[in-house]
Amino acid sequence: MRVAVLDDDQALLDLAQQTLRTMGHEFHGFTDGKTLLRALRRDTFDLLILDWQLPDVSGIEVMRWIRNNLAERVPILFVTNRSAEADVIEGLTAGADDFMVKPIRVGELTARVNALLRRAYHHSSTGQFVIDRYRFDPASAQVHFGEQSIVLKRREFELAVFLFQNMGRLLSRKHLLASVWGVEDHSSRSLDTHISRLRSKLGLVPENGYRLTAIYSIGYRFEAVSPVPPGADLS
Repeated sequence: MRVAVLDDDQALLDLAQQTLRTMGHEFHGFTDGKTLLRALRRDTFDLLILDWQLPDVSGIEVMRWIRNNLAERVPILFVTNRSAEADVIEGLTAGADDFMVKPIRVGELTARVNALLRRAYHHSSTGQFVIDRYRFDPASAQVHFGEQSIVLKRREFELAVFLFQNMGRLLSRKHLLASVWGVEDHSSRSLDTHISRLRSKLGLVPENGYRLTAIYSIGYRFEAVSPVPPGADLS
């Protein structure tokens, strides 16, 4: 998972980075709110960890911008030195999903991150599993749709699973490349080619009730839609 952490305390960022990487997540650190907000206009993350007191805009302001401007409800863990009930209420009312008081303890951070990600995202098992109308078989990299069996290349299969697990979310190119290829600077052309193949092989088109759309300058969104009758005007 890709986790963005906003805090102007370098020691806390270092602790968060070590903890998240030990958990197997990808860490992205930010020291001021404006830089994170610029990143959120072109990139996506699975979890945000926000400090309250920052050198420019406050964490509360950052969180309100996120809730008012991002279509996807990314989970937010709010971190602060404040522990009064009024502060907790203000943070949760502004859009936080959970609240954590400094000083940060590794065990508590690990538990809260795991709980938020578990609630927010579907995690598949290693055996066969079903998502929407498709059945996925990791062992053979096959996808079954009704009586039809579709054989995919391993990377195509991994990309298909990730898209279905994140149906409805806007996913940046960096997010897709990091989650499926394990890097952020892989060829965008390769990603576009894999997306095109999946759209064709799995029939991810409005006629079948799906839309896999390129979002200019950001990435892709895969979503379920009402099936379009044959011959309908799609303009």
